[in-house]
Amino acid sequence: MTLLLSHYYCRHMADRYSTNSSALIVARSPGRVNLIGDHTDYMGGMVLPMAIDRYTTLTAHQFDTSLHLLSDNQPEPLDARLPIVDPSSTTPAWGRYVTGVAHQMQVARGFWGSVSTTLPLGGGLSSSAALELSTALMLHSVNDLPIPTALELAQLCRRAEHVATGVPCGIMDQLTCAAGVEGHALLIDCYSMLVSPIQIPHDVHVYVQFVAHRQLASSAYAERVAQCNRAEVEIGPLRLAEVGSVRNISDELLRRRALHVVGENERVRRATMALALQDMTTFGQLMNESHFSLRDNFEVSTSQMDAAVETARAIPGVFGARMTGGGFGGCIVIVADATANLQHLQGVMHVKPVGGAEIL
Repeated sequence: MTLLLSHYYCRHMADRYSTNSSALIVARSPGRVNLIGDHTDYMGGMVLPMAIDRYTTLTAHQFDTSLHLLSDNQPEPLDARLPIVDPSSTTPAWGRYVTGVAHQMQVARGFWGSVSTTLPLGGGLSSSAALELSTALMLHSVNDLPIPTALELAQLCRRAEHVATGVPCGIMDQLTCAAGVEGHALLIDCYSMLVSPIQIPHDVHVYVQFVAHRQLASSAYAERVAQCNRAEVEIGPLRLAEVGSVRNISDELLRRRALHVVGENERVRRATMALALQDMTTFGQLMNESHFSLRDNFEVSTSQMDAAVETARAIPGVFGARMTGGGFGGCIVIVADATANLQHLQGVMHVKPVGGAEIL
């Protein structure tokens, strides 16, 4: 049935479009994996992610006044007329990341085409940010607008996600996918927006293992953001706080939330130095500590993810492993040397650091 719908949709759109042909445009954005530094970006803290060689690709032609997009990974096509008034009401739901960007840009011209991805959907590897960035690049192209800087693109797409989904995400996902550097992780100060590439040694390998689907919009993500904001009322910006001041927070739950953010910022700084010095033993230990804090202080891991992390750590040659992304499911990230044999792990894939989103 889906194949018949797709065939009919493509023929229908081709007929409508045949009198107004234009050049085929391809926009592509990588996903990202966060090596260390989760739930710090929306507090203006430090993160150390990398763009990865798994992509969302949008292939389309200019199409006046509308957005028509067929997905290789979703059964329902997107068919929306410009201007977009309320992206949060878009159906199908995956199309909200597209209409959210169009809403922010307020463009007159849309596009028709298709989108595909090699990122696992709901895996915590920023498939949504990759779709937003690909959309933004496509809309800039079909509207003959100059391509913004990586930071400007990331800020645009972050606003789009806030409006379209209601998830109060930080800047990490969009900025990593926009500003990726081949062969490097990115140290990002999410307050100053300073991005510093940190080379990953050639003999160090990064793997992600898909554990379980997650739905961030329906998770407790927004609740965690609110709890961190309440902690800041007591001790000031968590990005500047020290562990000693966290102990002054009276509420035990807020104290644990703040302890994670403050401790995670310090772990990112130490991990960056270890990576620069190629001290992967220390880097792996910090990854492990990060997972413990996400599990115990921030409570965003799951028993499935904990078990996957423990299994990965037991493999010879593995430096460290942790959950990655917002939590409540998704993927874990594993950093290992060339001797580690991870082929028996279900859902594991080797990923490499790549450049950011682009028009091909």
